[in-house]
Amino acid sequence: MPTTKKEKIFIAGHNGMVGRSIIGKYINDSDFDLVTINRNEVDLRDQQKVNMFFERNKPTMVIIAAAKVGGIFANNKYRAEFIYDNLLIEANIIHSAFINNCKKLLFLGSSCIYPKNCVQPIKEEYLLSGKLEYTNEPYAIAKIAGIKLCENYFKQYGCNFISVMPTNLYGPYDNFDLQHSHVLPALVRKIHDAKINKLDKVTIWGSGLPQREFLFVNDLADACRFVMDNVDAESLYNNDITHLNIGTGVDCSIKELAVTIKNIIGFEGDFEYDTSKPDGTSKKVLDVKRMKDLGWSSTIQLNDGIRRTYAWYLENKEWADERKQKL
Repeated sequence: MPTTKKEKIFIAGHNGMVGRSIIGKYINDSDFDLVTINRNEVDLRDQQKVNMFFERNKPTMVIIAAAKVGGIFANNKYRAEFIYDNLLIEANIIHSAFINNCKKLLFLGSSCIYPKNCVQPIKEEYLLSGKLEYTNEPYAIAKIAGIKLCENYFKQYGCNFISVMPTNLYGPYDNFDLQHSHVLPALVRKIHDAKINKLDKVTIWGSGLPQREFLFVNDLADACRFVMDNVDAESLYNNDITHLNIGTGVDCSIKELAVTIKNIIGFEGDFEYDTSKPDGTSKKVLDVKRMKDLGWSSTIQLNDGIRRTYAWYLENKEWADERKQKL
């Protein structure tokens, strides 16, 4: 019998938290050959080098998990880099996928694409309905551009390129650096350090009042595989859907999150809140009805996800510290 030709799937950003988890969804599947590259091999900001990579390796499918990412501090401090690097990365990969006839592409964005004062829960159609949160505006604009690239490569060329927008992510291989990380890993590190150093107080940026939604990275990887297997561009864009939200649909305050992490880690001190630091958007939770209607829902509860993340951090603290030094 003839052997079925394998799909060659390029996971861009395979060394990051998201990329590593997505690879786990394909690595044992005999129908796929994985294609990856390191930064020192190909600079994804260089269109010529990206296209040469596509011509050499000829991937038939692509998942774009590569991005320059960070928390409020990094987004606000490195504004030019966040918009420039992310625009180049996504545009180069999407265009190379087009000219090299890739069968399917999935672009991963972020829930920060939505307006600062958006109606809650946030539906996909609320994109571009209001002003963005200032602190992460450059990153958000880059991600919106990625959505529109995928949409319009379909509308002009018929490319099967689609986008998903995850909520706040966390899990193994996250960035635990206090200056550059997102709120959940930053709290894990702060509270762990406070426990080890026998401190009686931890300072948390902002008021602690903002509401946020958190998704364990393995759930996102599962959603990406589901979308790659079951959703096509035609079914989205012909129904005026530009992207799909990926989340839990459940939020909590930063204060509640801090208490949950405190209890898991076993820290016995108190919290103080530095209100001179920005809160960001007051509430952000995604409407995930479309993904549920398609047949996918998250399965990992926040408590379980944080326990698994903290266990990974304890086992890999040296790796996390080395990553911090490279930032």
